[in-house]
Amino acid sequence: MSTETTASVSTHILDTSIGKPAAGVSISLAARTGLHGEWAALGGSATDADGRCKDLPALPEGTTHVRLDFETETYFSNKQGEDKQAEAQQDAPRVRDSGAFFPEVTITFAVNPGEHYHVPLLLNPFGYSVYRGS
Repeated sequence: MSTETTASVSTHILDTSIGKPAAGVSISLAARTGLHGEWAALGGSATDADGRCKDLPALPEGTTHVRLDFETETYFSNKQGEDKQAEAQQDAPRVRDSGAFFPEVTITFAVNPGEHYHVPLLLNPFGYSVYRGS
């Protein structure tokens, strides 16, 4: 992979409802060449304990658009179980509703050869925000 002819992508997720990284979120990566090109699935990974996904597949030469699919429903379902366990142990009310309004988040963006794109996702059960980071 030549960094002069291909773009690269990284991401991380912060669960803003608890102020902590979102660990264990599955992420799929797809790419296409041209506005009307076919999407090619490139593979995926999952966020680590720090909410980072450091091993996304490399983009093929000529990639112009990238799609990241975040599987958020499983993450929030797992958090719901953890919240119930913590509530039972501490006999305290839950801090937040544990349902996920968005079962998945898909972010599509354009890329230029040779540039790196860090795309953080700020996530909570009822909303999200994304931006181009550094």
